[in-house]
Amino acid sequence: MTDFLQLAHDRYSCRAFTDKPVEAEKIDALVEAAIAAPTAVNKQPWRLWVVRDPDAVERLSACTRFGFGAKIILVLGAAPDEAWVRKYDGRNFADVDASIVGTHIMLAAHDLGLGTTWVGHFNAPAVADAFPEMAPYDLVALFPLGYPAQDGGPAAGHLSRKPVDELVTNL
Repeated sequence: MTDFLQLAHDRYSCRAFTDKPVEAEKIDALVEAAIAAPTAVNKQPWRLWVVRDPDAVERLSACTRFGFGAKIILVLGAAPDEAWVRKYDGRNFADVDASIVGTHIMLAAHDLGLGTTWVGHFNAPAVADAFPEMAPYDLVALFPLGYPAQDGGPAAGHLSRKPVDELVTNL
């Protein structure tokens, strides 16, 4: 568990990348990490698009100011009609499942020496217009991806955490 906790503590939101290309095998490893993510009743109601064609990256980057110059951007979508729904209150778990997948992607990227950040600030309707294959999905996050640049390190508040007693209650 120590290795995982170290990984969890060391991972940060990277906002600047070098021009070094990301190797195909590292992209494959990220996809494998996404597929390994647990989902409610193993429904896997998510889709991932690896946007690496320069023209496509440019179109996608036009939909957010938070592409950070990445040459590859992963787009994560949820499919509510494919998700498990809790019978007691009708809660659909598509967004939860996609969030688990996104977390796997971020941790795996850091483990591979790559940087990324969870970008939720993007124009989802514009992305769906630019990429019609994404239109049927609830677009959850963008993950700009690359090798961290010198100035892409953790934000000043990265290590700031609330005290455990504000977050955890033992009953």
